[in-house]
Amino acid sequence: MIKRGLLALCMGLAVGAPAQATEKVDLDVVTRIRAEAFHNSQVMDHLTYLTENIGPRLTNSPQMAAANAWSRGKFNEWGLSNVHDDAFPAFGRGWEFTHASVEMIGDRVLPLHALPKAWTPGTDGAVEGELVRVDIKKLADLDKYKGKLRGKVLLLGDARAYKRGTEADSHRHDATSLEGLQQFTIPATAAADRAKRLKEYNERQELVRKTNEFFVAEGALAAISLSSWDNGIIRVAGGGSRKAGESAGVPELTMITEHFNPLVRSLEAGETVKLRIRVDARFTDEGDKPGYNTLAEIRGSGKADEVVMIGAHMDSWHTGTGAADNGAGVAVAMEAMRILKAIGVKPKRTIRVALWSGEEQGLIGSQDYVSRQFARFPEPTDPAQLALPASLREPTGPLQKLRDYDKLSVYFNMDNGSGRFRGIYAQENMAAMPIFEAWLKPFNDVGATTVVARNTGSTDHIAFDRVGLPGFQFIQDRLDYFSNVHHTHLDTWDHIEAEDLKQAAAVMASFAYNAAMREQMMPRKPEPKPTP
Repeated sequence: MIKRGLLALCMGLAVGAPAQATEKVDLDVVTRIRAEAFHNSQVMDHLTYLTENIGPRLTNSPQMAAANAWSRGKFNEWGLSNVHDDAFPAFGRGWEFTHASVEMIGDRVLPLHALPKAWTPGTDGAVEGELVRVDIKKLADLDKYKGKLRGKVLLLGDARAYKRGTEADSHRHDATSLEGLQQFTIPATAAADRAKRLKEYNERQELVRKTNEFFVAEGALAAISLSSWDNGIIRVAGGGSRKAGESAGVPELTMITEHFNPLVRSLEAGETVKLRIRVDARFTDEGDKPGYNTLAEIRGSGKADEVVMIGAHMDSWHTGTGAADNGAGVAVAMEAMRILKAIGVKPKRTIRVALWSGEEQGLIGSQDYVSRQFARFPEPTDPAQLALPASLREPTGPLQKLRDYDKLSVYFNMDNGSGRFRGIYAQENMAAMPIFEAWLKPFNDVGATTVVARNTGSTDHIAFDRVGLPGFQFIQDRLDYFSNVHHTHLDTWDHIEAEDLKQAAAVMASFAYNAAMREQMMPRKPEPKPTP
């Protein structure tokens, strides 16, 4: 009996030993990270200053420049090294707005809720004009409106039937939803679908350019579009053009569904509707200017030339204060660096934080940084491909690796609102999954439990993943990110969960430290191949 017990014990130790040897986790450092993150947190201080003192941060706006300067100041205050702004070329003009109002005037006076699209001009004071319906879906539609728009306010497109919400505004993961994330869908061959989408993208861009020019030439006063969300939410992004030399069109605003639809019905009933509009907006630059990411480091020792990166995008849209998208990610990444510095860690590898710009316009800041620091595919020779943003181009030719390609271990990103970390997407990197499971174990008690093989996209880790570098995004509770705040005027401080950000900062700091202390670099997937 004793011999059998000893044999079982030895077998248990033998089974457990390889797992421990494979992935060591320094629980003493994790304990100190948790203590600093949970009991001495400054994450909401970072978020409050960024969103309520600086405000929205459209790329190349004065507010974005203020955010770059403020984050540099905090990094220097904490004693980080190599603090600097990293320029990416010729993003376009800066833009800002300070006032917007729309009123129905005449027999019935009514304030209407609308906000301007970025990179569209102001009205140079209040303007008044009759409202007319305009529906342009293709270039040939412009001909129908020649000579008919001078002095008019344009109502663009059709009404949309209001739909009441059938689900709760805010959502947290539970065991069932986390289990559902474990299901991996094998992707279908999508070459034909991609070609169709790119064709539609090019046609849409051409239509926008021609329409902007047409409205200006025809003398229209302003244009109003319909918000894509109901319930009084203004969901708005860009219009006009940020590029010097291109027409910015006429002042264009996005209006809530509940005010847009009645205007359509009035015009359909044959009524005359007049609006008074005032938009105070301006371009802050005459020509195209570079954009700027902000970076800083905790220098490593022993393997200092190898790098672990964490980051989030600091740019936002302009109608809210960019709290969930993505002030939350910025505050967490900054807090993770502050925590590591505060507890005095001495990582083997350098830990670098990047606060990106131009993410909302197609991952421009991170894409350009990766192409200059690590790897890129050759510029396409096809004019149609060359006209696309870099994030949409098909890889061509062999991957061109730069000097630091083999020195980046991993990049971790946050960009899905302020929801608590529930785990991480492994981006089909199966070798990374057991490593992440070990790193998450000390945070199982605060809800971070899940590693899934599936991919997630549409944010800055894709710039790394696209060239074969390990880049990952965390699984987060979505809260009301995709029901109320994403790209809307409601993206403000009050939609943030402070306790969730504390937890996220602890997890991000721990992941960065664990990656910096591993004996080996993070495992990589096979290198991406160029398009045939």
